[in-house]
Amino acid sequence: MKYFTQFESRELGQELIDLALLYKNQPRLDQAKGQGKRVGCIFLNPSLRTRVSTQIAAQNLGMEAIVLNMDKEGWALEMKEGAIMNKGTVEHIKDAAGVLGSYFDILAIRAFPSLSNREEDINDFVFGQFVKYSGIPVVSLESAIRHPLQSLADQITIQEFSKGKKKPKVVLTWAPHIKAIPHAVANSFAEWTLGMGHDLTITHPEGYELDERFTAGASIEYNQEKALKDADFVYVKNWSAFNDYGKILSTDSSWMLTEKHLKSSPEAKVMHCLPVRRNLELSDEMLDGNRSLVQKQAENRIYAAQAVLSKILG
Repeated sequence: MKYFTQFESRELGQELIDLALLYKNQPRLDQAKGQGKRVGCIFLNPSLRTRVSTQIAAQNLGMEAIVLNMDKEGWALEMKEGAIMNKGTVEHIKDAAGVLGSYFDILAIRAFPSLSNREEDINDFVFGQFVKYSGIPVVSLESAIRHPLQSLADQITIQEFSKGKKKPKVVLTWAPHIKAIPHAVANSFAEWTLGMGHDLTITHPEGYELDERFTAGASIEYNQEKALKDADFVYVKNWSAFNDYGKILSTDSSWMLTEKHLKSSPEAKVMHCLPVRRNLELSDEMLDGNRSLVQKQAENRIYAAQAVLSKILG
């Protein structure tokens, strides 16, 4: 495995889940594997769990992890081919990525979408430039359209708490927010959940349909109450409109998940990738109650990253 940027196959997904659970029980099992190797964690956007979990994962494998917050510590990058750099950008991605490729054995990149240029975003333009010019294995720490490490951690969590159920009912429900939020987590969660063979229902107000590349095979339901009935796992996430790209079409507070919403799903567990705006996206009673798996998901981010780095190291 050279790149980890998206869901590839159920077989590889299960292999990574099993390896992550092995590392969860024995974090330093392969500590010699990464000795003498370096991973460069390049952040064009803020991070808490992704940054720390990836560093811990690398250390568990004996790797050196070096973090560069490009948005604060690096030069402003020019991404366009043939650009005349007589404005605000200082260094071209060709040069920056080439240098980083010579410094590291693996690059891990985090780059959010603009939410203004749909064509560039759906083609993962910024992330793709690092892949194109670095010449070394690349791990996605979130891109314009996907967040595969988060989704791998989510699948690990579902397997841990599915109580042996072969095909749990998983519901991805939209939640209100005050900002226009990217589609990456929702896209990736749908892609991985369907890819791993689970029953997925996606519920949201009309106008919030996601890119069909990620949702083909899921049931789409505009009635949240109906969608949540008999759910085993409920994944809460906001996203902005895809067709009316980057727009906020609704802030309907009735979509915020509360205990009342789950009266017909007594066994349902609640998931969220964090960070979460309490009592806007999710109520305190959900986040702090017995249904919540959000801290478990966050812990599993370490072992998801460790499994991926280990697989790339070979």
